[in-house]
Amino acid sequence: MSTLNPYQQYAQNQITTAPAEELTLMLYKGAVKFIALAMKGLEEKKLDQVNENIIRAQDIYSELLATLDRQYDISKNLAQLYDFMLHILTQANVKKEMNLLKQASDLAKQFVETWEEAIKIYRRSQGAKRSEIG
Repeated sequence: MSTLNPYQQYAQNQITTAPAEELTLMLYKGAVKFIALAMKGLEEKKLDQVNENIIRAQDIYSELLATLDRQYDISKNLAQLYDFMLHILTQANVKKEMNLLKQASDLAKQFVETWEEAIKIYRRSQGAKRSEIG
């Protein structure tokens, strides 16, 4: 029997019914959130919070890296960017340096912005295709 509260059930339904592009966006936004929480933890000298949230962001980029479809050229570029993010996050966790977390945060936010724009372009192209068929 499920013990999810209504909010948890709604969130679970969002994930299980979302198209692939939305799931990727959710992952990018999750990484931004976890990096921000790590930054907050560093400001508050809560090193366990820093470590936990950096690891969660790293887990996201590791998953994104593992699920790349390598048949496309852009995947090679994304793999390099994800590897770079993992490197920055590892260094930030080892050194506990705010400037490294800031760099990771800036790049993570760029992923979100770029992906949001890509989704808009994709949806416009799909709308144009439907109008041509109809």
